[in-house]
Amino acid sequence: MSLGRPRRFTEFVQRRKLLDRDPRIPLMIDKVAVKAFVAATLGKAWVTPTLWSGDILPDQPIFPKPFVVKSRHGCKQHRVVRDGSNDWDAVRLAAAEWIRRPYGSWLDEWGYRDVPRGLLIEPFVGDGPSLPIDYKFYVFHGRVEAIQVHVERETFHRWVLFDRNWRGMSTNSDGLDVRPPANLPLMIEGAEALGREFEFVRVDLYDAGIVPRFGEMTFYPGSGLDPFDPPQLDVVLGEYWRELQ
Repeated sequence: MSLGRPRRFTEFVQRRKLLDRDPRIPLMIDKVAVKAFVAATLGKAWVTPTLWSGDILPDQPIFPKPFVVKSRHGCKQHRVVRDGSNDWDAVRLAAAEWIRRPYGSWLDEWGYRDVPRGLLIEPFVGDGPSLPIDYKFYVFHGRVEAIQVHVERETFHRWVLFDRNWRGMSTNSDGLDVRPPANLPLMIEGAEALGREFEFVRVDLYDAGIVPRFGEMTFYPGSGLDPFDPPQLDVVLGEYWRELQ
């Protein structure tokens, strides 16, 4: 691995973790604060409303179901509450653990350091009981070059990677056939508007009706540790990152 002359995408992520102290990054990571930026850039319709935010979840789930409990300062910290069968005490316990621990320090992800620890609750995005397809747009120097698509995240999680014209870039996962979302051109336009000021950012969106819905912005995908399939994709995406350097 070379951080002085990075070539692979994962090397660029590691270099960012060590050297990049862009003061805008914590704001973009903060799941509460970033909503104002998204609304100002793309419009309020792109933003999932916040039903509640704070430090300690209420004793009872007083929000219309289904809804999602998230941490505002971390990744992969969420619980979906669909009906009365959910154990609210277990959700509260998990949320309290998210609050207790800072996020990002153990993998040197500096950007999370200044995000206030907290919780938020949002309405569930999607038409059915399953989590919606997650579209992750890799924006390099203001241009979407790759789209990572995650399906069946709660049951049989798989992902594939496409270029901006929906041509396959990765090895298909178990023959997974994913059609482009109806709003793909609008989603690309929105992701590029949000990421135009950065060398790289991943913008996560959902195809939720007439207007796409914003998920989050990520500056350290997989903390630069997740492998690509095929491995050559690591080099391909790295070339996009360093293209204008």
